[in-house]
Amino acid sequence: MDMDNNQDFDLEDILKEFGDHPEEETVSDSTGAMPELRLDDPETDEEPEASAKAEEEPAEPEVSAEVPVEQPLSDTLDFGPAQAPEAPEATDEPTIVVDLSEELPKEDPKPAVAEPAFEVEEEFIPAPIVFTPRSRLKELKKQLVAGPERRYYELSEMGIGKLQAALLVNVLVVLICAGVTAMFALNLVPENRIKLVVFSQVLAMLISALLGSNLMLDSLGDLLKGRFTVNTLLTLTFAACLIDSVFCLKELRVPCCAAFSLEMTMAMWARLQKHNTEMAQMDTMRKAVRLHGIVRVENYYEGKDGLLRKEGEVSDFMDTYNKMPAPEVVQSVYAVLSLLVCIGISVFAGMLHGLSMGVQILSTSLLVAVPASFFVSVSRPMAILETRLHMVGTVLCGWEGVKDLCGKAVFPISDLDLFPQGSTKLNGVKFYGHRNPDEVVSYTTSVIHAAGGGLVPVFDQLLKSRSGQLYSVHSFRNYGDGGIGGEVEGLPVLVGTMGFLQDMGVEIPEGTMVNQAVYAAVDGELCAVYAMSYAKMRSAAAGLVTLCGYRKLKPLKLSGDFMLTESFLRAKFNVKTSRIAFPDRDTCQKLQQHPIDPDEPVLALTTREELVSVAYAITGARALRQATKLGVIIHLIGGTLGLIIMLVLGYLGSTQLLTPVNILLYQLIWAVPGLLVTEWARIV
Repeated sequence: MDMDNNQDFDLEDILKEFGDHPEEETVSDSTGAMPELRLDDPETDEEPEASAKAEEEPAEPEVSAEVPVEQPLSDTLDFGPAQAPEAPEATDEPTIVVDLSEELPKEDPKPAVAEPAFEVEEEFIPAPIVFTPRSRLKELKKQLVAGPERRYYELSEMGIGKLQAALLVNVLVVLICAGVTAMFALNLVPENRIKLVVFSQVLAMLISALLGSNLMLDSLGDLLKGRFTVNTLLTLTFAACLIDSVFCLKELRVPCCAAFSLEMTMAMWARLQKHNTEMAQMDTMRKAVRLHGIVRVENYYEGKDGLLRKEGEVSDFMDTYNKMPAPEVVQSVYAVLSLLVCIGISVFAGMLHGLSMGVQILSTSLLVAVPASFFVSVSRPMAILETRLHMVGTVLCGWEGVKDLCGKAVFPISDLDLFPQGSTKLNGVKFYGHRNPDEVVSYTTSVIHAAGGGLVPVFDQLLKSRSGQLYSVHSFRNYGDGGIGGEVEGLPVLVGTMGFLQDMGVEIPEGTMVNQAVYAAVDGELCAVYAMSYAKMRSAAAGLVTLCGYRKLKPLKLSGDFMLTESFLRAKFNVKTSRIAFPDRDTCQKLQQHPIDPDEPVLALTTREELVSVAYAITGARALRQATKLGVIIHLIGGTLGLIIMLVLGYLGSTQLLTPVNILLYQLIWAVPGLLVTEWARIV
């Protein structure tokens, strides 16, 4: 639509321009006021050309029809009444102003509302995070992926194929060296082949060192970081044996390379075990959906600490698992001390008997100071235990967690621990007497609700199927002998085993004896017998047997199910119930509401809600600590005894006992008890 700036417009032309018909023209009413112009008709929408023109031209002030237009016409047009082309000098009729810059709605038939010329961008305020179980699980999963998931795939990419192959080759090297050394000891090697034997032994030692080069380089890296480990001592032992081999070639003396290869084999085996243990722990954590932590609470029951459960965090494990355990610290301290002692003995022997004797004493002292199995005295018990913990979805939170899980403590057990949800079922019900069965079910369920325990969901389902209702229970009492009672609607209701009802004077008809059943009596009259089924879950049975097998650990039965009596548990799980504590109802309620400090350190994490997962964490930590402690002590005794022997031989200058066969036998002798002690970790 082309618009001339000097052109005059009347109402009829504008209406035609917007698509209106002449017969729809509005007229003024009797008061002379102009009727309201309806702009909400879909047919009055602006055409594209008019809109484009209106956008291009700048806005001008509004001009009344009484003032002659002498400047360019703007998008806003002022005009008088449609009946008079020229406005009178004085009129009461209002002036209608039409703003063509307004864009009329095309789809919404409601009156147009003026919008601002520009859109004001509102400040974005994030909504507060509402704590819900679903959002909590999402947050936990993000932490799991960021921590254990990533570390698991890092370990997977490292691989253990090369390490396993190197370990296998090292075992073959040890066997070959041991065979050649035995032949030399039995005088089966001709004198003209002694030099070849020496070369073969040195070559075998070099092969072992090459296969374990990564391990020795890492130990040197630890030394630069201020950590002196047994692997660092092994690297220094290789250097001492290498220097001694030079004297062996000159003197045609067979070096103790077989003992070094054996130590390198054990060190590589320890690294393989640590890799597998860490990978299993990360695999357990990355598969977790929900974490349950175990904490130690002081003075929980009868002056004893309690091992309680609370919600766990990923950081509880990631912040502790990589810390050096106390047994490894002891190993490091011993390695430093033994190195200093060996240097002192060798210097003492060299001053008395020459340089060659001093170097030989140094190499052999370093070999006997660290029995071969000393390298796996910490890693092997943990690897054995982790194999079982991985099956039940449990991880230990560092050595501090292992230490705090030991000692005298009590462990509370609930009904769901012994009989998880779904293991308790109702097999049938038989009613007696004249009372309404639905009323009897309501009374029974109300009393069971007051007691709590694993029977509540079973009877809730029965009550719902009969469209019953719950009643308030007055004067509730837990008799402790397989029965409970209270007043419902003014009537005394007793619920329990058949023996309990008989002891309470309720007459039981003949032929109503059921092995596992809940008997209900209202007003002293037997009204119903509910046949129950308690399925024995393997995880619950293994967990209870494990907990009852430790003297310093006492299971604490916090039960609301009156059916789970001492005799019932003894018959069902075949355990010594004398090891289990059965507190009264009031004590159980207080213990269940015992607060847990949120800052209490988590000792172990479980990914499953099974009793065996928690039981293996507690008993496994105790077995791990005992196995590791005894293993370190045995090897310290063996190493100390070896240093004393070397001191005596260095003083006497006797080399008759410093043969490769004797050194290898000394290593193997101490390896037997050292490896046997690590098997203690299997006793979980």
